[in-house]
Amino acid sequence: MSARTIGASAARRLAPARAQGGAEPAIPPVPRTPLVAAGDFGAGLPARAVAEAIASGLRAGGWPHVDVCLLADDDVARELEALGFDARMRRARALVLAQRRLAESTLQASAAFELATRARQAGVPCYAVTARNGLDGFDARMLDLQLVLEAREHAALRAAGRRLARQL
Repeated sequence: MSARTIGASAARRLAPARAQGGAEPAIPPVPRTPLVAAGDFGAGLPARAVAEAIASGLRAGGWPHVDVCLLADDDVARELEALGFDARMRRARALVLAQRRLAESTLQASAAFELATRARQAGVPCYAVTARNGLDGFDARMLDLQLVLEAREHAALRAAGRRLARQL
């Protein structure tokens, strides 16, 4: 038995069309989905609830598939490695950061800073949803954030997801 690869399988399917002089069948592109990386918002909004509310808004806005990554702020690099974050981010249409608070004074050692930096380096657009935005325009530009939205409750997070869906 020989190993089968996707490339070999596709070549076998395309060969008859090429042999008969026909046009090559179109191969549909792989959809690039938004990646939501969420942390706890506190006040009864754990990371999972935050991510699901934003993802729900994105789906309602026309993005049927959303990748979700739940984060804690402790030892971000090791956590990202375990989640296969870099590969997931490179496949993403955009990264949506969901953090309780964004402020210049707390960014340096935060998950938000690490994720925004990785997104910028990989050429992936980065958006943010936060309960409290303490960034000024310069700070947001330094992180290369396309848009920062404030949302403090479930309904507002879902609305933020719908607004982001229009931006993507």
